[in-house]
Amino acid sequence: MERQLLRRGLLAVALLLLAGCDNQPAKQNAGLVLEGKTMGTWWRASLAGVDKSRQNELRTKIQAQLDGDDRLLSTYKADSALSRFNQSRSTEPYAVSEGMSDIVTLSLRIGAKTQGAMDVTVGPLVNLWGFGPDKQPVKTPTQAQIDAAKALTGLQHLKVIHQAGQQWLQKDLPGLYVDLSTVGEGYAADHLARLMEQNGIGRYLVSVGGAVVTRGTNPDGRAWRVAIQKPTDRENAVQAVVDLNGHGISTSGSYRNYYELDGKRLSHVIDPTTGAPIQHKLVSATVIATTALEADGWDTGLMVLGTEKAKQIAEKEGLAVYLITKEGEGFSTWMSPQFKTFLLSE
Repeated sequence: MERQLLRRGLLAVALLLLAGCDNQPAKQNAGLVLEGKTMGTWWRASLAGVDKSRQNELRTKIQAQLDGDDRLLSTYKADSALSRFNQSRSTEPYAVSEGMSDIVTLSLRIGAKTQGAMDVTVGPLVNLWGFGPDKQPVKTPTQAQIDAAKALTGLQHLKVIHQAGQQWLQKDLPGLYVDLSTVGEGYAADHLARLMEQNGIGRYLVSVGGAVVTRGTNPDGRAWRVAIQKPTDRENAVQAVVDLNGHGISTSGSYRNYYELDGKRLSHVIDPTTGAPIQHKLVSATVIATTALEADGWDTGLMVLGTEKAKQIAEKEGLAVYLITKEGEGFSTWMSPQFKTFLLSE
């Protein structure tokens, strides 16, 4: 279990590091910081204006809710709601929770807008290349293996049905395998933000893995600052700093979550078109959106597309996007006009 936890942590935390940063000293009893593990990654809640006497109560509520999200979305837990859907061979409508239907609905919408680059049905390919619950392969998958896995993928094979307050997922391929790890952290971060509001907390920075949501101000009454990591192995190297102003942010990148196979460096980001890890020079895509879930969906699609196509989609959709591209021995950056409105420093 710990091995899986560490492995999933590398898939999320190490790659998608976005940390609240503020060098101002916190006022005594002005707030508190809570942390824990869930979904194979780390969660963190920085709360302003909250007395420390509430820390045990809040930590228990947070952990329980996030563990519930894990039981909903995990592909590592055989009894999760998502795993049970994947294990089902039926092509009849399958009843799911409202949360699950919301996640898949948004994923399908972003998938269509990214020309299928953001594809939550690539689970068979993710597993084939060793970035899911299965072990890493000892040899590069053959084209026949890739083609066989690709035959079990495709957004056109999955749909959401809403009727009279009920929701269902339906697949027309019995072997369709849905992997929501690309949006799970965003969903959990938004869910955590709602929990804060429900408990009367209006000033917070919460994060799950690489997805962050902020509201209000920090303990010093200033804007919460969120740092975007440079594409290096130094976890505290900052590329840019933003003020989310009540929005969600998420980053997808290829520069830290990888392994070597047959002399090649393989990224965890899979291109649904080729069925293999991406090979282009875009190493990081950060998106700020109304919700962390939406940001988490867009960043994956943009990473798959590569720099030029990602720019085109960002401009067409009016997205707040920050891209980092490998250029020779260094890196170049690009940001959309919408992203500039959040930027504090670069």
